[in-house]
Amino acid sequence: MRLPSMSQPFLLAPIAECPPGPPGAQVRLAVLGARGVGKSAMIVRFLTKRFIGDYEPNTGNLYSRLVHLDGDHVAVEIQDTPGCIQVQEDCVQVLDSLSRCVKWAEGFLLVYSITDHSSYQSVQPLYQHIRKVHPDARTPIIIVGNKADLLHARQVQAKEGLQLANELGSLFLEISTSEDSQGVCDVFQYLCKEVSKLQHAGSTDRRRSSIIPRPKSPNMQDLKRRFKQALSSKVK
Repeated sequence: MRLPSMSQPFLLAPIAECPPGPPGAQVRLAVLGARGVGKSAMIVRFLTKRFIGDYEPNTGNLYSRLVHLDGDHVAVEIQDTPGCIQVQEDCVQVLDSLSRCVKWAEGFLLVYSITDHSSYQSVQPLYQHIRKVHPDARTPIIIVGNKADLLHARQVQAKEGLQLANELGSLFLEISTSEDSQGVCDVFQYLCKEVSKLQHAGSTDRRRSSIIPRPKSPNMQDLKRRFKQALSSKVK
């Protein structure tokens, strides 16, 4: 059954905004993919545990909430992106319109539908665009094949998704947003953890680079030995 037409995606308002957290306690994610692959449904499923199967096309909504992660509460911001990605001659120009979002985010989900081969073809140019903006190979990117419950309409085989992920050096999995709430949660939780690890590693590297190496204390025994050698050579 189709939901009544709305100017904003259903359940956007009930998702409470979280107050700005302290540095290091905030994770910024972006969900990218072609139109109709289920990006909004995935985000709302993660944040509310509810599944809504139909959405108005969005222009890029930002969802924000406190999430329990490894015993701590982390402020997670998730940028939903318009489904305007298509494989076509001006694909680079289309991707450039998302550069601000890509620069802002620290971790990425690249979503395609297993029932739409063209959405699968959108993944690689999206990945390459992210890597141009974030050349650090540690930036976490997960490729997700959504709508795994619609096996009768499958156009993309699981081995194709796995092969692409292996070529790009990314993690891959198939999920069903409609039937597997835990699977969706696991994807976002894993991405949050990977971003947190990267943040921690970055702060550690900055602290190390800011520390001036302390000069080594002179070894007194070595100085005495050299002094005796110098005296003995003069006597000779």
